[in-house]
Amino acid sequence: MSGASLQRNAVLLVSAAVTLAIVGDWNGAGIFSGLWRLPAAILLLGLAYESWSVARSRMAIGLQLPGQLLLGRTIAVNFTCGHALHRRATIELAPSAPDSFDIDGGVVSMRVLPGAVAVLERRLVPRRLGIHAWPPMRARIAGPLGLAWWPKKLDLPLQARVVPDLFHSGTEARGSTPAGTRNGIEVGAGAEVLRLREYRSGDAPRVIDWKATARAGRLISRDFAQEHRLEIVIVVDAGRASSLRSGTLDRFGHYVNVAARLAQHAVMQEDLVGLVIYADRPLATLAPARGAPAVARLRALLAASRVERAESNPLYAALRVRSLVRQRSLIVLLTDVDDTTVASQLAQAVRLLLPKHLPFIAALASAAAESTADGPAQAWLDPYRSLAAQQYCIGLERKVRALNALGASALVAKPEQLEAAVFSAYADVRRLKRA
Repeated sequence: MSGASLQRNAVLLVSAAVTLAIVGDWNGAGIFSGLWRLPAAILLLGLAYESWSVARSRMAIGLQLPGQLLLGRTIAVNFTCGHALHRRATIELAPSAPDSFDIDGGVVSMRVLPGAVAVLERRLVPRRLGIHAWPPMRARIAGPLGLAWWPKKLDLPLQARVVPDLFHSGTEARGSTPAGTRNGIEVGAGAEVLRLREYRSGDAPRVIDWKATARAGRLISRDFAQEHRLEIVIVVDAGRASSLRSGTLDRFGHYVNVAARLAQHAVMQEDLVGLVIYADRPLATLAPARGAPAVARLRALLAASRVERAESNPLYAALRVRSLVRQRSLIVLLTDVDDTTVASQLAQAVRLLLPKHLPFIAALASAAAESTADGPAQAWLDPYRSLAAQQYCIGLERKVRALNALGASALVAKPEQLEAAVFSAYADVRRLKRA
């Protein structure tokens, strides 16, 4: 919409001018000679008036966004549109969003009364972490004489901040826990108090010694000899392959959401959670900690992370994990296993972590490859595509079996099943620790 486009009335005037010009040319110096100038003059004067009127319209667009948008979560937003004219205006609006967002498309026509504001609701899905500047909105307004559409480029001085997803409520978090698991650490009446210490942020009310707190005038907590806390380190692959699209998000987006929600869930069980983000080297590290502050720090690191162009090397991540945690911990590696080189390095990383730690590798399966492998042939190339997809799936399963044979737990899952698989493995480890 770089320039004005004519409406029906203008087309009629142009047609009249052309017709009169042709008739006048055929008639020579007759009565119709020069009569074409009348509709042409009316058109030009009308366009000049519309241009002046539209320049005074002061069209404005507005959009209210929450302070943070959750990665992959659909949100309903309202665009508002108004003008300063003293008449009803017909406006066409093309809602836009940053490139990494999905938004309901299509041009919408609205009739906005003077002094009123039209509201347009759209559904928005952020697909990438970070802070994104909102692009200008394209719109056009109809002239009062019905001669032309006048384009407008409306700026929206907004920034959208996209952060990792979280559970919205305790009920949602509990709903993700596999059946048969129990929440919380098991500190009962028979547990032996090991020592008293200063209260640390994130301590549950049940571990606070209220008598000692009253004597000291500050919060005092108890450590118990029977301790069932589990240390978890979530290792997130931010290498080049993580930028590949997998369902609604890229792989890195799925890894980040699973990591954030697993950390939130584990902290609700009073476990300790740490983080390592890596590509060809460790990019960010967070030592295991507990409580809401640990989740906040972990989410901040994830939100600030980006996919690197370098190839990932899980061997360096394993070395960083070994220096980060001293006691036996659950190491959740969210990475891909399709690349042969990465799979070989992943095997070395598993050997480094075993037997002290419990490595668990979760990777994404390709839904497109699976559907191609099992799909019917409709074109002459389809059997070859199907064979290639079958070989890819077989190779992926072979790599997973090789990792399991080393003593680690490994699986591949579709994007919509990845979180449930990771949570199930976490629940299994907690059950073993209590046994």
